[in-house]
Amino acid sequence: MRIGGLITAVALTAAGCAPVPPTAVATSPTQRALVLDSDFPDPAVLHAPDGFYYAYATQSEHDGKMLNIQMARSKDLLRWERIGDALPVKPSWAARTQDFWAPHVTHANGRYYLYYSAKPDVALDDPDRGLCLAVATSERPQGPFTDIGEPMLCGDGFINIDPMSFDDPATGKRLLYWGSGFGPIKVRELAEDRTSFLPQAPTIDLIPVDPSEDGANYQRLVEGAWVTLHDGWYYLFYSGDNCCGPNAHYALMVARSRNATGPFQTLSSAAGVPSSVILAADEHWNAPGHNAVIEDAQGRHWTLYHAVDMRQPRAKPDAEPNTRRVMLIDRIVWQDGWPRVASDGK
Repeated sequence: MRIGGLITAVALTAAGCAPVPPTAVATSPTQRALVLDSDFPDPAVLHAPDGFYYAYATQSEHDGKMLNIQMARSKDLLRWERIGDALPVKPSWAARTQDFWAPHVTHANGRYYLYYSAKPDVALDDPDRGLCLAVATSERPQGPFTDIGEPMLCGDGFINIDPMSFDDPATGKRLLYWGSGFGPIKVRELAEDRTSFLPQAPTIDLIPVDPSEDGANYQRLVEGAWVTLHDGWYYLFYSGDNCCGPNAHYALMVARSRNATGPFQTLSSAAGVPSSVILAADEHWNAPGHNAVIEDAQGRHWTLYHAVDMRQPRAKPDAEPNTRRVMLIDRIVWQDGWPRVASDGK
């Protein structure tokens, strides 16, 4: 059988209609909520010690101003307020470019670490120079975050994007997952300072691409890694293959392992099903994916992700279709050792 598919159960707009009470989603595993009805792609979520959930997203223009790293916060995962730009000052090495993508924030030792990717200024003169992994720090979850002054890792094209940090409770290792650019999702251990890689640590390939030209294949490109530990398994959520634009074809997939650094087995391989997709498009929501997973105080798991509202698919009237990626929330339930998005109706 195929695990996936989208049905619309709840649409909560940011303005113009009454909010759904938190208990409405918390008590029903078959509801979906649109929680931020404006362009907010690639969301990452953090539950901070101040009691707020913070969401961070790829750059976008809001109220006529470009935000490098978008931010919003919520007490209940449903009612979100925008709180500005987490990275209001561009790093010196990317001061003239405007590509700030897919952030992830972690909290450790009283500091907050914002991992993101950006196009360096040198790429303006050298087309062979691609995006870089980067990190900025702050003493507060809402920032402002200050870049450390140099990128962590640069490379060709958009290989070095979508960082996600994860502290492995089994080994104590600080890990960074990343990857796209038609290459595999990767992981490498961070140094103790969390702003650089451990010099002797290898880079480990985890999820490969499937170069098949089958139109139903979502794994021709893989990106957007998010790792969650549940019942002794490390679940690696990832997305592919084309996030946006006229040919958007995007879905959320999953793999699992007994170790944070793999090897990971995809749902397709483990269950003998055609794909590893757990969330795909329907007639209302197109190109869902690039998710985050958060556990609430009751131990329930939720996923926040972006999708395109087919009724309003453009960020601007003259923009390409499928460029307005709004943030939704869905409940995750666990069946037979695998996560399922509850509102898929199965």
